Amino acid sequence: MAKNHRSDRSPADPVSRLAPGTVLDRLASGPSRASRITHTEHLPPRAGRHAVWPDRIRPEVIAAVRAAGIEHPWAHQARAAEHALDGDSVVVATGTASGKSLAYLVPVFSALLDGSEAPNGRGSTALYLAPTKALAADQCRSVKELSQPLGHAVRPAVYDGDTPFEEREWIRQYATYVLTNPDMLHRGILPSHPRWSSFLKSLEYVVIDECHTYRGVFGSHVAQVLRRLRRLCARYGADPVFLLASATAAEPAVAARRLTGLPVVEVADDASPRGELVFALWEPPLTEMQGEKGAPVRRTATAETADLLTDLTLQGVRSVAFVRSRRGAELISVIAQERLGEIDRSLVRRVAAYRGGYLPEERRALERALHSGELLGLAATTALELGVDVSGLDAVVIAGYPGTRASLWQQAGRAGRSGQGALAVLVARDDPLDTFLVHHPEALFDQPVESTVLDPDNPYVLAPHLCAAAAELPLTDDDLELFGPQAADLLPQLEAAKLLRRRTRAWHWTRRERAADLTDIRGEGGRPVQIVESGTGRLLGTVDEGAAHASVHEGAVHLHQGRTYLVRSLDLDDSVALVEEANPPYSTVARDTTSISVLETDTEIPWGEGRLCYGSVEVTNQVVSFLRRRLITGEVLGETKLDLPPRTLRTRAVWWTVTEDQLDEARINPEILGGALHAAEHASIGMLPLFATCDRWDIGGVSIPLHPDTLLPTVFVYDGHPGGAGFAERAFHTARAWLTATRQAIASCECEAGCPSCIQSPKCGNGNDPLHKRGAVRLLTVLLRGAPAEKPPGAEGA
Repeated sequence: MAKNHRSDRSPADPVSRLAPGTVLDRLASGPSRASRITHTEHLPPRAGRHAVWPDRIRPEVIAAVRAAGIEHPWAHQARAAEHALDGDSVVVATGTASGKSLAYLVPVFSALLDGSEAPNGRGSTALYLAPTKALAADQCRSVKELSQPLGHAVRPAVYDGDTPFEEREWIRQYATYVLTNPDMLHRGILPSHPRWSSFLKSLEYVVIDECHTYRGVFGSHVAQVLRRLRRLCARYGADPVFLLASATAAEPAVAARRLTGLPVVEVADDASPRGELVFALWEPPLTEMQGEKGAPVRRTATAETADLLTDLTLQGVRSVAFVRSRRGAELISVIAQERLGEIDRSLVRRVAAYRGGYLPEERRALERALHSGELLGLAATTALELGVDVSGLDAVVIAGYPGTRASLWQQAGRAGRSGQGALAVLVARDDPLDTFLVHHPEALFDQPVESTVLDPDNPYVLAPHLCAAAAELPLTDDDLELFGPQAADLLPQLEAAKLLRRRTRAWHWTRRERAADLTDIRGEGGRPVQIVESGTGRLLGTVDEGAAHASVHEGAVHLHQGRTYLVRSLDLDDSVALVEEANPPYSTVARDTTSISVLETDTEIPWGEGRLCYGSVEVTNQVVSFLRRRLITGEVLGETKLDLPPRTLRTRAVWWTVTEDQLDEARINPEILGGALHAAEHASIGMLPLFATCDRWDIGGVSIPLHPDTLLPTVFVYDGHPGGAGFAERAFHTARAWLTATRQAIASCECEAGCPSCIQSPKCGNGNDPLHKRGAVRLLTVLLRGAPAEKPPGAEGA
């Protein structure tokens, strides 16, 4: 992580490094393989630019860095360190493997050394926040290695849910560099701040790694957790400097300011060297299978990625396949292992899966195998995207567009981390956005990465943090400015709900339970559902409560560590899903129904005769059945009804309406109106991730030929989180470009009547019925004729 010049490939690793173009040629050499590559982008190597460390850095720290093989810093590292020493909060937004870790570790180590010489007290401390446990553990290993020559001044320790209780007191009392995650800060450290008082009053630096991941509801929660941290530090007399590290992002200082609530200086000129990157766009072929309504079906990205991971392993190419879902990561590893076993049984153990939800000991074992080179191929979720030091990788396969250009480049950057050439392959899913991108490479390679979207003032986010803050220390009027302009309005509501009480000049928490338990900062809410093997009682893992209805309903297929299980029962009261091992020849996909009502329209603008609106809505959703799909081909084998309770969600949405005259102009009669609206809704949801830092699964949609609140044909797209996440707002402000790209994606698809590449949705609650492709194109054409010119970028705020 803090390594500028050296490769971490183990000398015992026999794998040879091939030129990325050679690796790609071999992948494309099979039958019909070459035609699957729609575009190849060659990013040339880049020379590095050195600088010198600021003279205020302790010479012992510079000597330790040199002992690690790093003679001179890159220019951006030295500049970031200078800002940190000046007391400026700073965000380093440079490419993967550009040495961001060293940029903040050097000033932190120097401060810890200075503090160790203080005559009284424990000296200086620093806090490191990572979005995942794996990244914190990986960083701790790097810190211990780099700081070894510095003696006891740097005492790093990981403090998270996996930390043994017998170690926690030592960490609170003696650790000078504590590595944790926002969840533990929210639930463990801040509510217990008196036990952390000596650490907090000495806190000089707060490091926030991979800060671009703090977006949407999660990012909004983390922003309020950081405000609570700043408030407690101030009470203990500390005013820490914030050092943030981000992948390349648009307006990183603006996003960092929203996250921390502080002015932040931006360092975004990447001075590190880069090896050649060959980036291929890969579209799986059409199959002879037919999907819903007889639509043509492409070979799945899962099957295609498993083939590529198998071929790369056979070539001895160290690779990671990034997969969007836990189930997909498991399935790809299983398929690759089976195919490798048919060729050479010894290769089976060289491929594995890595995802969230594993037990701590399973994660640690996989991370050790990665570092040792024991594993050649890994199918991983984004749990591995976030900075874990997987040096020496030769290739990355990305199974489906990861939702944002920032994530795409973050994942692609995992290969070639020792500065040598690397291969990245994006395998398109049968999805409107993926299909659009592999045929419009300029949308990936000629466009800047997105701005980070978060909304700390979301009342559903802010309210529980005001309660948590009041429980930590009574909340005064002077504190309210720190928490944003909505705080004062929420306090009377929290008092009416008997959560807070005003006494003299402060608000107090009134309940016996812990205020920090009011919210799950990951945005899921509710207690995680435990997945238990019925025959043995063994805990296999957990699934978020919000996803349980769709993923571990009765009859669902669940994959864990290469084994397949069937869910026999889901107990929502006790949050337990009982499973038993099985080997069904199918996967399962949940189906649901959704209705929506308008609560309040915040903004409404004319689009010709139509209207574009943004405001608050209430969504009612119910999982009603599940489909069984044949493995590999995706063929639908049958549907089973479910009896699960409905769930309601108050959130934010963008919606548009059309008039009868516009329908006449678009030649839309009542028989095809529902299908045209439904098709436009599906495609617009699929395309929104190109314009907002969201995932298709972060948003939902509803289309209705005559909505009772608008009294017109209406299409809604809403945030899938209570109170909203900022995605619908971004959609409203970029609506012209967003819906233009949506129309283009539908119109350019080669299918006759609609397919998963344009208007069919993998999560449609109505079985993709009705849909009308040509009607959607005509409808969007008429709607866009009345669209006003858009505001310049950034006019709507960060």
